[in-house]
This record gives sequence, structure tokens and C-alpha cells, in this order.
Amino acid sequence: MTDTIDLDAEDRKIVTLARSARARNGVPEGAAVRDETGRTYVAGTVALESLKLSALQTAVAMAVASGATSLEAAAVVSAAGTPSDDDRAAVRDLGGPDTPVLLAGPDGTLRVRVTAG
Repeated sequence: MTDTIDLDAEDRKIVTLARSARARNGVPEGAAVRDETGRTYVAGTVALESLKLSALQTAVAMAVASGATSLEAAAVVSAAGTPSDDDRAAVRDLGGPDTPVLLAGPDGTLRVRVTAG
């Protein structure tokens, strides 16, 4: 269950979307980002022979491809203990160093909140 004490409604939404993407696609990670207009982009891990992207990198790429110019927040649902440096870099490239990155466990419970910087 998503930790509702530490998250506002918009952040709960992206954690829920990320969790759904992970479960629906049977992938190690699910991610969601919210752009400067409030639109959300949801993705799972991409693990092709010729292309490997984390869920958060994929969500950021989807936002860029759709014309987003900035990010308000990012969330990833994973068994990992912390967002990877590559994930934080992708968020930082589009959203800037102060963009919050939320990491939740597979059950949706918030584990870590860091900035992209």
C-alpha cells in the first residue's frame, strides 16, 4: 500500500501508476514522471537484446518525445534500496537538480525521497 502520510495526492498518483506498470508488465521496475503541465508518463523496464533502459529512463524519454520541457516529480517502484545514479541523471537532465525522485517498494510504500541533483 502506498505510504499516504509522506505523499501528496499528485505524488501518490505517480507512485500508483509506477506500481501498476511494474505489475502489469511483469518487469523489475515501473516508473512514472509528471511534467511541468501535470501530464504523466508511465513506463516499465526495457530489456531488449539491443536496448536496455531502466523504467525511469524510459519514462523520461517518453516525456521528452512528447514535448515536455521540464519535470515536476518522478517515481520508481523497485526492489532496489535507492534510485540509481543513471536514473537520477535522466531526471536531472530534464527536470533540474531539485526535482524530487521517489522510490517505493513493490508494495507501494515510500522508501526514499531524494532530489535528482
